[in-house]
Amino acid sequence: MDFKSELLKSIWYAFTALDVEKNGKVSKSQLKVLSHNLYTALHIPHDPVALEEHFQDNDDGPVSNQGYMPYLNKYILAKANDGTFDKETFDDLCWMMTAKKNYKPGMEAGLCSRKDAFKLWCLFNMLSEDRYPLVMIPEEVEYLLKKIASAMSLEWERNGLDDCYCQDPTLLDGMTVWTFLELMGSGRLLKSESTGAVSLAVDEVFQEMYHDVLKKGYMWKKGLVRRNWNERWFVLKPSVIQYYVSEDLKEKKGEILLDKRCVTEAIQDKEGRRCLFCIKTANRTFEISASDLKHRLEWMQAIQTAIRLLAEGKRSLHKELKLRRRENREQSSKQQTLQGLQEEKRQERQIQEREQLEAEALHKEEEEREQQQHMQRALERQLREAEKARANMETEIAQKEAESEKQRLRIRELELTQQALEKALEAEILARVEEERARVRQASLLEEEEDKLKQLSRLKQEQEALLQQTQQEKHEILQDMTEKAQALKVASLELEKLQESRQKSNQFLEEAKKKLCRASCHVKHWNVQLNRLMKPISPGGHVGHDQPALNTELPVHQRGAFASNEFIVKKQLCNTDRRLPAAHIPNSQSVWPSRLYSEEEEEVQEQLRKVSLTETDSKRCETNRSSH
Repeated sequence: MDFKSELLKSIWYAFTALDVEKNGKVSKSQLKVLSHNLYTALHIPHDPVALEEHFQDNDDGPVSNQGYMPYLNKYILAKANDGTFDKETFDDLCWMMTAKKNYKPGMEAGLCSRKDAFKLWCLFNMLSEDRYPLVMIPEEVEYLLKKIASAMSLEWERNGLDDCYCQDPTLLDGMTVWTFLELMGSGRLLKSESTGAVSLAVDEVFQEMYHDVLKKGYMWKKGLVRRNWNERWFVLKPSVIQYYVSEDLKEKKGEILLDKRCVTEAIQDKEGRRCLFCIKTANRTFEISASDLKHRLEWMQAIQTAIRLLAEGKRSLHKELKLRRRENREQSSKQQTLQGLQEEKRQERQIQEREQLEAEALHKEEEEREQQQHMQRALERQLREAEKARANMETEIAQKEAESEKQRLRIRELELTQQALEKALEAEILARVEEERARVRQASLLEEEEDKLKQLSRLKQEQEALLQQTQQEKHEILQDMTEKAQALKVASLELEKLQESRQKSNQFLEEAKKKLCRASCHVKHWNVQLNRLMKPISPGGHVGHDQPALNTELPVHQRGAFASNEFIVKKQLCNTDRRLPAAHIPNSQSVWPSRLYSEEEEEVQEQLRKVSLTETDSKRCETNRSSH
């Protein structure tokens, strides 16, 4: 940003302050007053005729900013020279004119006084963008707030600034100076309640950035004539080092002019002074003593920065930093634009690929649609055939249901006949069945146990015989021994399981005997009625004929009433026929009697042979169990 652009920013505020109607135009009389004040502040000879000649065609009508700019550039800014006037006095003039219109009385009641507001206004103009109306972008606002917070020895928190952006998103495009001053006065941007601390911090930042004060502070300087050491307040600027009696800057004692040939270097302690360094200019060498090594290093670095700026032809450090920040933002924006173009190209390629895939998908969908239509027609044909088959099946099912209904009616009649018998003999049947199961299980366990013992003895004999064979058959014998050992182990395990099962069956047999004794007393009363109800069935004679030699002790019953064992078998057969599904029961009445008198006789005899154990058989089982 050049010198004329800096002046033009302040003049723009003064010009807009004169625009009372806010239409961008100012009367010629007001421009005369503004021009006269600018001539005076910039120390330029006043030319009252120039304004009349420039606007001679407009009479006393209003003049716009565009119309005033040629006059301003030709007669004022072109004649202004840096260093011939006080920049702060010039800005104070423009501030006074614009503050009358825009500075609200409520702003002064906040953290910032009117003087602090003027300093912030100057800093705002320095950091604002080179476009009108003047605004400061969020990056520069954040930079200024960090500088002020650092001067207050605080860590800046951006929560307040983010809240302002959330409440008014238009501030992200740029913040005006009046909005900035209002937020600063309200304390939303800085977490501080001390107006004095804020004022000192603003003044320090103002001196550093506006007046280009690179560093300031007390140090000791050695005199040229008396060669004594005096404490002075030093102020470092890019082209000069000024030193005063005190920090109020009222009595100036001298200055050190800097140029690109100046050199600063540390020297050894002497004359009771420490942390010494010198500044070598073309005419003289200045010896200075800092308070400690840290301050000496800071002062030497700051002086070297000033010399570097002079060598590069730059007159302000912070203006150079602002240009660098702007260049960095421009580069980043260019990179973002380039990335955006690349992203657009990539999206275009993706769109083309997507369109191509969609076309292929449409073609495939058409083919699949044709296949589906063909399959649909085939399925419809199959569906019609299935409906016909279903109708035929429903007819057959209806016929079968009618037949099954007749069979269910017949079965229901038979069930009603046997309900009384089932209730009376249920306890005895259960007891005898449990007893018979226990006996059968015990007999089978005894047989298995005997077989396992025989196998064990046979395996032991074979193992002993195999051990006596020749050495040539040793390999085969070892394999057989391994197999026999495994078999022996399995057999021993099975023997243990059989012994446990036999013990459980003995317990179960004892319980079954007890139940049988309780149930036998209820059977005597029903024997006569059973003989009368079951006259068509007479399996008694066949039992005696088909009885094996083992059961010769059982009495042979005449046709009529059943024995208890025969009745149990007959009851089991009846229950078996009742559990058969309805579809398997024959329809004609002739099948049922034939089944009762042919097949049932064989099954009754078979069941009698299984369940009729005599006292001798029970004693023999007990003898075998005790021997084992």
